[in-house]
Amino acid sequence: MSFKIAIIGAGSVGFTKKLFTDILCVPEFRDIEFALTDVSEHNLGMIKAILDRIVEANGLPTRVTATTDRRKVLEGARYVISCVRVGGLEAYADDIRIPLKYGIDQCVGDTICAGGILYGQRNIPVILDFCRDIREVAATGAKFLNYANPMAMNTWAAIEYGKVDTVGLCHGVQHGAEQIAEVLGAKSRHELDYVCSGINHQTWFIDLRLNGRKIGKDELVAAFEAHPVYSRQEKLRIDVLKRFGVYSTESNGHLSEYLPWYRKRPDEITRWIDMSDWIHGETGGYLRYSTETRNWFETEYPQFLEAASKPIDPAKRSNEHASHILEALETNRVYRGHFNVRNDGVITNLPQDAIIESPGFVDRFGINMAAGITLPEACAATCMASINVQRMSVHAAISGDIDLLKLAVLHDPLVGAVSTPEEVWQMVDEMVVAQAAWLPQYAHAVPAAKERLSKSAVKTREWAGAARRNVRSIEELRAEKAALKQAG
Repeated sequence: MSFKIAIIGAGSVGFTKKLFTDILCVPEFRDIEFALTDVSEHNLGMIKAILDRIVEANGLPTRVTATTDRRKVLEGARYVISCVRVGGLEAYADDIRIPLKYGIDQCVGDTICAGGILYGQRNIPVILDFCRDIREVAATGAKFLNYANPMAMNTWAAIEYGKVDTVGLCHGVQHGAEQIAEVLGAKSRHELDYVCSGINHQTWFIDLRLNGRKIGKDELVAAFEAHPVYSRQEKLRIDVLKRFGVYSTESNGHLSEYLPWYRKRPDEITRWIDMSDWIHGETGGYLRYSTETRNWFETEYPQFLEAASKPIDPAKRSNEHASHILEALETNRVYRGHFNVRNDGVITNLPQDAIIESPGFVDRFGINMAAGITLPEACAATCMASINVQRMSVHAAISGDIDLLKLAVLHDPLVGAVSTPEEVWQMVDEMVVAQAAWLPQYAHAVPAAKERLSKSAVKTREWAGAARRNVRSIEELRAEKAALKQAG
């Protein structure tokens, strides 16, 4: 087979390498072309060198091209994969820093909450540019695979306004299933069969079967509470399981910021999180992790390049959906996964226009969703709160309506649990002004926002958050890795 895959945001070096090696685990895909693009020539050069080394070391005919000219990369592409973070870590730092001044403590801030909503405002205009180019220069019927957050908002905009065949992809379901299989004592993750449905990052394991035996709430709660690690790291997630009756896909830290109950008071935050790793609830945890990862990669790049000389091992193919979807579409080997698509009746008690994450099957006819799923009422109610925020956020990003943007933020569950309307109005003004370089649709609103900020009497505070850790130096990271290696 010979076709072209375009990767936008290929400067996400580690993730691009994973997608690349996964796809090349499919024997029929040896002779394809990967076309890479990114706004950073520096990152683009690094990832191309790594992928070229992989191709050379494995004796493959695979072609790798790279350019900052996105439109050229998309020419004739059958598949387009997006891994972009518009604004980079600079804008992301404001997604965490500014809401903290108003008492909003986020662990990740990339899906909803104040940070995720502004992240969507930056991404959506760019996503629509991608879609325009896909319609105009990519192969007829090209499929857009979106890995970028905020997943639901980006996918919603691409489908409703970009008019491109789009699917959103995430790995939260797979990671949650791996946890469940482990606590239940499964010898392999393949022993666990499950139906997981909802919206991205709020997906629920509504049916669990271990070797054909149905697993109920009480057994699952007992298994998690008995686990020596998860009982400590996933306290909030286990509490939600006890109250809702089903387990959520999302990590302790992520889940905590989508709900109005666990992060609204500093003393409550520390009660429900665990600081052994960022993902369990640390304030700004993913920002710290991302910053350290970038610094580490820049410093240790020669090691990454050397590691690229190793043979590709199909046994180490990851469970990221992209390679499996492409394999199913091109070879007709059926793949079952969980995909982000427009609802259109798949989940009976969520709105038709919502972007849901639910089970589907892929073959040469496309992605075929399992329809007629009904969520437990509490799960549906929690999803609905986020869907309403997502819908307003998408429409605000398209229209550049700053008042609608403020209403979207006001209706966010955690923001509403912490902040007053006056605080929300000022916070959004501050975030739009700080991120104006990445928000062209709000250019007309920036002068008035600056004027309001100059006269505002709303008080803020400089606060690092309830559970903040400093970014570690390269030396500290080296020492920690050496200690782990010695201990293990």
